[in-house]
Amino acid sequence: MQEPASEKLTTEQGTRSSPTKKPTASKFEFMVVSNRLPVDRCNDDGDDGGGGWRRSPGGLVTALAPMMTKSDGAWVGWHGAPDETVRPFSHEGMDLVPVQLSSHEVELYYEGFSNATIWPLYHDVIAPPEFHRTWWDSYRAVNKKFADAVIRHAADGATVWVQDYQLQLVPRLLREARPDLKIGFFNHIPFPPPEIFAQLPWRRDIIDGLLGADLLGFQRPSDAGNFMRSARRFLGASVKQQQVHVKGPDGEVTHIARAQAFPISIDVDQIRELAGRPDIIERAKQIRKDLGDPKTILLGVDRLDYTKGIGHRLKAFEELLADGQIKVEDATLIQVASPSRERVEQYRLLREEIEGTVGHINGTYDTIQNTAVRYLHHSYPVEEMVALYLAADVMLVTALRDGMNLVAKEYVTARSDDDGALVLSEFAGAADQLKQAFLINPHDIDGLKSAILRAVNLPPKEARRRMKLMRKQILDHDVDYWSAAFLAALEEKVVRDDS
Repeated sequence: MQEPASEKLTTEQGTRSSPTKKPTASKFEFMVVSNRLPVDRCNDDGDDGGGGWRRSPGGLVTALAPMMTKSDGAWVGWHGAPDETVRPFSHEGMDLVPVQLSSHEVELYYEGFSNATIWPLYHDVIAPPEFHRTWWDSYRAVNKKFADAVIRHAADGATVWVQDYQLQLVPRLLREARPDLKIGFFNHIPFPPPEIFAQLPWRRDIIDGLLGADLLGFQRPSDAGNFMRSARRFLGASVKQQQVHVKGPDGEVTHIARAQAFPISIDVDQIRELAGRPDIIERAKQIRKDLGDPKTILLGVDRLDYTKGIGHRLKAFEELLADGQIKVEDATLIQVASPSRERVEQYRLLREEIEGTVGHINGTYDTIQNTAVRYLHHSYPVEEMVALYLAADVMLVTALRDGMNLVAKEYVTARSDDDGALVLSEFAGAADQLKQAFLINPHDIDGLKSAILRAVNLPPKEARRRMKLMRKQILDHDVDYWSAAFLAALEEKVVRDDS
């Protein structure tokens, strides 16, 4: 059951960390809207049988949480449990407005349209997208739920920042119901070229939904360009200098929608602090010791997703072993593949394929003392991830298509001694900023092998030069820089040129 706007938000009890108990309002000047709330359920406490809450890890929460606590702001999102009603509450100074979703909606809107239609379509159709009308109907209905929650709780003239591909219809819904709002949208994944986007039966609806925003943010300039090309092609929009003069039903211009690149980044301070902690430094040394102190540790860290190029990485590594250019006595590849969307058939098949490949490589090249690939199908806390970054000599990011890839930025940030090397796919957004990495086309296995060998044999002086430049870029453009740049651009006055 949804809360009426007239009711005050309540403070949720039973949190792992005591929430900041402050007066809450029913109307908010700043609102963030994302598929998930910035908290996870703690199942071991709470007096309602449902548990308390802890703040979620992740860059988006890190970037926006301080703004939520300092300003009169609220976060709208699903709380993660289907078929459950949760009242609005406050946690650690953040006011949270849960959106209730049924199991059927999660299946159709989230697992279906969002992750089996939009996700593969926007990632260059690496896997074939599915187009089902029932999924689309659910996507529309759920987007309206999110928009309705904002409409009830947004103050007059509030700023609303909508996040990511699950909510592409929300900007238009907000514009129609609340033209007083200032609306931003950020797309965390790539936006495909019109030739691929054309496959979507509801392409006009998606473009129209997004054009409800005043400012559309993308990871790369090419993504912003792809969007504007699709707006011109499928809606006949007049695009001038990355701007669209959006017209209402009466033909009058209602607002100007702008599209710009705002490459997202990481919480630099957190990674640097962890990388300097004695216990984590010691853990990194222990990881190397447990692996037999190989000369070189190569590392891959990914969600188990077909966009990440894990198979291409394993193929290149296997061929290097077969060629004798890398020896199992000297080098080990650690591959962390965190579980992802395990109810989706394509992901189950991918896991079987990757695990079969790892088994084949290890069965062929392992010795009693040495393991070629240490495969870890787990999710790890950030402390363990930073220890792995410190232990690894070479980071392998071989994504076939990626909006940004923050793992690459975390690895570089953790290398406070300016050593190590990064092999980075040119199809990841991070390649635009980390130009001193060994940039590769993951489909070119010979090129990938050559880059890995260059990274493994990189002279220390050259490693320091490359890493120093990459670290400076990230330290100067952290996640706070990203959020501040977007919101500043959203607040800019746009001069209307009707000529």
